[in-house]
Amino acid sequence: MNIDNLEAFVYVIHFNSFNKAADALFLSQPSISARIQSLERELNALLFDREGKHFSLTDKGKQFLPYAQQILQSYKKGKQQLQHKSSSLDELRIGCTVSVSNYLIPEILPLLKEQVPDVQIKLTTAPSETLLEKLLSKEIDLGLVRNIAHPHIHSVKFYEDPIRLFVRQEHAFARMDAVTVEDVVNEPLVFFECGSLDWMKIHRLFDSLHLPPNIVYHIDNLETAKKLVLKGVGISFLPELCVQKEVQDNLLVPIELPTLNSLSLRTNLISLNGESLHWHKLFQETVKGINFKSCF
Repeated sequence: MNIDNLEAFVYVIHFNSFNKAADALFLSQPSISARIQSLERELNALLFDREGKHFSLTDKGKQFLPYAQQILQSYKKGKQQLQHKSSSLDELRIGCTVSVSNYLIPEILPLLKEQVPDVQIKLTTAPSETLLEKLLSKEIDLGLVRNIAHPHIHSVKFYEDPIRLFVRQEHAFARMDAVTVEDVVNEPLVFFECGSLDWMKIHRLFDSLHLPPNIVYHIDNLETAKKLVLKGVGISFLPELCVQKEVQDNLLVPIELPTLNSLSLRTNLISLNGESLHWHKLFQETVKGINFKSCF
């Protein structure tokens, strides 16, 4: 029996969606459908009742599901046991995104080292999807990633960084009592793209005004976006933490926009289900004493 087909079946049930299962497995939706059809041929049984875009499990699908889950779990555990060289107890492997590496990790690691002085800490920086793969293959013990879901990981909210509009200290907005979204539309905008749903909310807000913002730069790096604002070429929506020093030095000023008060960039702490529980708890306890918002 093809393990990939079993995996597709289990993921479709978990996410209740062929599209979401495809995203989680880094496949196309037609590939997921083809794997399900192949599994049905292997079993000589119809697993789903399909009506257009809607589907439900057949009675035979319901009967087969727990066995599929058990087979898949046993296979993955066996594969990991054979391929993975267990890390020693004196090593902690952490994976994080670039923004976390730049702004959170330098505060966290010294305190963590105080708690476990004999432990060697190995840091890997990569996009969230890559870190998820590394966690699943046991190449890292913990991950600090954007909000991401997967049936085999334990994920908790670790840090939420408010997104605000920032301008240079010399900008006219810094001297205004109130700034509206309509005011922002007329300004050159440095737009930081990170793929978060909250950034999509900013797009939708401007769309609702039927006045597209004057985006002069699309940037995928926080430091680059911040430096462009410091040079005076535009204004930008940025997470607070990345501009903490510039605000303290009176180089950048946060601007209040009530319509965007709920926006934030969320970081989650992830680990494999049932594993690295000690590190997971220790990591959370270590961070409790850090004040990341001292300048706001």
